[in-house]
Amino acid sequence: MTQPTTPKNTNAFFLQSGLAFAIALFSMLFAIYYMPTTPWVRAFLSLGTIFLVTSSFSLAKCIRDAQEESQVLARLERMRLEQRLAEHDPFKAA
Repeated sequence: MTQPTTPKNTNAFFLQSGLAFAIALFSMLFAIYYMPTTPWVRAFLSLGTIFLVTSSFSLAKCIRDAQEESQVLARLERMRLEQRLAEHDPFKAA
């Protein structure tokens, strides 16, 4: 039985994701820096942006870990089933 292949991301997708993240982050920081307001408001918005970025990375890691765990469990169950089917002999006397 062949193992199903998991879809892999291409280098172009990684590049697009990295560029989109960099553009979004730098445009947000640029907007905060040039906003006509007090330094306290800029600091507050900057901390909010940093918190948003770090929590986004944490959420992405949690989702990735959960997906990898479910794939590993499914693979183990499939291996157990294949082992049981290989050991099963329907013509064996009871």
